[in-house]
Amino acid sequence: MSKMTVSDLFTQTLHLAGVKRIYGVVGDSLNGITESLRRQGTIDWVHVRNEEAGAFAAGAEAQLTGELAVCAGSCGPGNMHLINGLYDCHRTRVPVLAIAAQIPSAEIGSNYFQETKPEALFKDCSVYCETISDADQMPRTLETAIRAAVGHRGVAVVSIPGDVALQAAKGQIARSADALLPAKSTLSAHSDELEKLATMLNEAGRITILAGRGCRDAHTQLLQIAGALQAPIVHALGGKEWVEYANPYDVGMTGLIGFSSGYEAMMACDLLLMLGTDFPYRQFYPTKAKVVQIDVRPENLGRRTPIDLGVLGNVGATIEAILPLVQANRDNGFLASARDDYAKARKELDDLAEGKPGGILHPQHVARVLSEQASDDAVFACDVGTPTVWAARYLKMNGRRRLLGSFNHGSMANALPQAIGAQVSYPDRQIVTLSGDGGLAMLMGELLTLRQLNLPVKIILFNNGTLGFVEMEMKAAGLIETGVALDNPDFAAMARSIGIHGVRVSDPGELESAMHDVLSHPGPALLDAVTARTELSLPPKVTLEQMKGFTLYMAKAIMSGRGDEIIELGKTNAGFLRKLF
Repeated sequence: MSKMTVSDLFTQTLHLAGVKRIYGVVGDSLNGITESLRRQGTIDWVHVRNEEAGAFAAGAEAQLTGELAVCAGSCGPGNMHLINGLYDCHRTRVPVLAIAAQIPSAEIGSNYFQETKPEALFKDCSVYCETISDADQMPRTLETAIRAAVGHRGVAVVSIPGDVALQAAKGQIARSADALLPAKSTLSAHSDELEKLATMLNEAGRITILAGRGCRDAHTQLLQIAGALQAPIVHALGGKEWVEYANPYDVGMTGLIGFSSGYEAMMACDLLLMLGTDFPYRQFYPTKAKVVQIDVRPENLGRRTPIDLGVLGNVGATIEAILPLVQANRDNGFLASARDDYAKARKELDDLAEGKPGGILHPQHVARVLSEQASDDAVFACDVGTPTVWAARYLKMNGRRRLLGSFNHGSMANALPQAIGAQVSYPDRQIVTLSGDGGLAMLMGELLTLRQLNLPVKIILFNNGTLGFVEMEMKAAGLIETGVALDNPDFAAMARSIGIHGVRVSDPGELESAMHDVLSHPGPALLDAVTARTELSLPPKVTLEQMKGFTLYMAKAIMSGRGDEIIELGKTNAGFLRKLF
């Protein structure tokens, strides 16, 4: 029997922590760990084509399961590829452990081949980052990293030279999983703060609630406090999957991709009650209303807008404590008005999501049909830019569906690798991407991962031939779009060429059958939806500067001999442009 190595101790500790798989790309500095995984057979190696995709996949697994997920990269460039995905994991606050292999320990500091400094590189996107430079540090360093990732809900990075991983083990793994994994605690608000909060709520007139992902486990309590206060609920994008469904108080989103009704409900209130949200866009907060914020993280309080009271506590527990102190029998006029505004805004958006056979295929239409045909427990992963807009506005949540995205970090190319992590974690669940043509192309090699692992991910590709959100921003600023055009192939044909079922559609009359074909296919499948390039995704608040910008853009386009673009824009966005001008 061979002697136990540091790698064996490493993998046994991961197994004790409940880790089921590691996403990554193999390399010689990882040989000790991958060989230990092969011999022990308790943890799977998920071979992706780029380590960045591995980090995104691990983040998706952690976000869906709530448990520790792991990714790995070999020394130097191998683990540097992890950084973008790890930034997303860190800012989404999910427990992820990254294994960053290092060059031979004797060569560190000599400008050796592929030498980098992982502790410096990963410091800004982790809650813990340390190097195991000797066998004596195992398993203590790894255990500390695991506890940090799970306890702080963030990224922990362990760097280990390949030669150290092959040294003889000197320690022992933790005595139990309970000793290794810290239990989740519930932070209760102080009684003095609760009394102040109750007084402010009872004295306020019109109250609006802004709810985020901190309401994940507090849906029931959220509806209770909204009912007691007769308050409309505006949800941030991160709260969509937890707040929007079965909610008679919901009036939509606010922000750049939100609804006019959500924006107006916040602007018209006398008091804004922020629950578990770090919504970043300051220009969408009211300037005259009082603001109360409840959050488990003290650094979030007052970070986005001045507040009159900050309450440190778990959202659900704090609501339960405050409900007996809230006066009942409030007037429902403000709520009723906000709900009427929401119904009008919802109808306007739904009217844009229709299509006539032989006409223009609108991306809103694609998103609506996807929402209608997807399974009740589907997991959606959307790319940044316009796919996030259509997901936010047209995907219907029901308490079982999940929505993943790069909502805080805002990285391109997140949807496909997140879908890989979701599908590996839940092999019997429908996993669907809303991919942009720019995002898919950036990590297109992961299509080969789908085929190689036979993962039945469904890719709904919004193929508009441009970096759409960037193009819209340029037009709003009065600029002629530059460097945004994409010379795309027939993505469906390309998918078929590598063994993935591919369907291409450009006629709205064929969309429903094409969507059904792709979603019902037993293996990986791609719908190449050729949508209108000139579709506008306007924010709920159209400023005077934006109106001037669009006018200036049209003048410049005509003067540059590109008047045909203005005609096409008008055809595609007739309804929106009537509202704008």
